[in-house]
Amino acid sequence: MFFLPATLMAQDSSRQLNNPDTFSTVVHEAKYHITSPTTINKRRLYLITGIHATYYGGSLLLLSQAWYKNIPKTSFHAFNDSKEWLQIDKIGHGWTAYTLSRNSKGVWEWTGLSQEKATWLGGISNIGYLTLLETLDARSAKWGWSWTDIGANVAGTGMYVAQELLWEEQRVQFKFSSHRKRYEPSLINRANELYGKGLPERLLKDYNGQTYWLSMNMRSFAKESKLPHWLNISVGYGAEGLFGGFENIGFDKSGNMVFNRPDIKRERQWYLSPDIDFTKIKTNKKIVRTMFSILNMLKMPAPALELSGGKIKARLMVF
Repeated sequence: MFFLPATLMAQDSSRQLNNPDTFSTVVHEAKYHITSPTTINKRRLYLITGIHATYYGGSLLLLSQAWYKNIPKTSFHAFNDSKEWLQIDKIGHGWTAYTLSRNSKGVWEWTGLSQEKATWLGGISNIGYLTLLETLDARSAKWGWSWTDIGANVAGTGMYVAQELLWEEQRVQFKFSSHRKRYEPSLINRANELYGKGLPERLLKDYNGQTYWLSMNMRSFAKESKLPHWLNISVGYGAEGLFGGFENIGFDKSGNMVFNRPDIKRERQWYLSPDIDFTKIKTNKKIVRTMFSILNMLKMPAPALELSGGKIKARLMVF
């Protein structure tokens, strides 16, 4: 679902981009959308409906069997995790909801639906899917229904839908960056337990190495200016010193405390950094447009100002 819209856009818009006027509209002004037929294409509509149903249903089934299989089940219950992980996980929910909505809308528009209908359909189907996903937590003894998760899902989806309906483009994009955190020997076992050992696991699960960004395109708010079309300014949020959800303690299966590090400060980090909107870079190469659309989900490494611990630091490179 993350990558399909970029591929479809590259395939469907190649002929139009050979026309300079169309190229200027699609790329130079760079509204995020998939060039659509003038009427609904039923074959495409059935295909995309099937893809959504397969993806949503299949992923829920896979998660219920793989992720939740060995966790005791309970009746439906709620769990207040609003203060866990300094809210990094909640912002992650928002980014996921935003990204899924963006891609879902793109493929619905490819079927010939209007931009407005595709936006609503992408947003509503995404909220429905994420809400069903939350019910798996709600019946798990380890977690529970989280209203803050639901709120983050709605906020991320709403951020995408509102901009599409208001501006028909994403002037402020939700982006993600991550790097593998290096830990001192005394913390390696705890980090492995929480975040896994492999690189993919660490990039996706290690809250100490993640940053989420709101990336604003400057030219979109000043269309008469001479600023580069691709120039963005990003505000980022990350955290450090997270070795437990609420505090830096850990227990074994018998309930014995096996990790206790109150000396490690749990700290929020704020960033200000330049960024690139790759969809605003001119190209008539399909594969390059596909790559640019995928890259636009991520914040590119760049110098940044960091505010943490009451101090401002200049960072040569932030991932």
